[in-house]
Amino acid sequence: MGESLADNSVHVLVVEDEQEIRELMALHLLRQGYRVTESASAEEALQEVNRQSFSLFVLDWMLPGLSGVEIVDKIKSKHPGASVLMVTAKTEPQDIVSGLEKGADDYMTKPFNPSVFVARVKALLRRSQVQAAPAAEEGEVSLLGLKINFKSYEISYNGEPLHLTPSEFKLLGALVQNQGCVLTREQLIENIQGEGINVVGRTIDTHVFGLRKKLGEWGDRIETIRGVGYRVKVDIA
Repeated sequence: MGESLADNSVHVLVVEDEQEIRELMALHLLRQGYRVTESASAEEALQEVNRQSFSLFVLDWMLPGLSGVEIVDKIKSKHPGASVLMVTAKTEPQDIVSGLEKGADDYMTKPFNPSVFVARVKALLRRSQVQAAPAAEEGEVSLLGLKINFKSYEISYNGEPLHLTPSEFKLLGALVQNQGCVLTREQLIENIQGEGINVVGRTIDTHVFGLRKKLGEWGDRIETIRGVGYRVKVDIA
């Protein structure tokens, strides 16, 4: 019946000082079957963080007093397995990179489409579920006809094997495992870096270009986030 995570075992804390936006977010999350707690400030949010457990945090960047980005580390220390979706009116790449580097898992800019908001939330919850899965279950990932086996290093699309370089394989694997979430060039470099491999930001762009060519129509799902990095697009149903 749709999203397996969409039940009241998922608890989301929405931290937003604008009541209308906060209530809109809460409404769409409740419609997915999630439990929702609302906070109007970072200080209120920290009280809730100490009082309850959460699967996901939706944080406005610009809050009265402490900002959302200033409390990400406190949230992560209390709830290391939870994801943080930063919602911000800031659209400059350096601001977005800063938020991601502080520990946010993904971001959305205001104004936003509610269906995109829900899709991002689901992607983050899927991502945390994959990370929490036993290693035996992480051997293979399938996504819309693409199948990646991390144990045998084999990859296919609609049953046809694809031949990727080791760096391309690692890059695509990281993007697929974090589907819907932005990965900065620095994060992708960390994924690819290894023995005898020296990677810089432009190398990542070259690998993505090569990947798109080899993946054909599936390659269109690799979305460029200008000045930040890349992500695999999530379908919005």
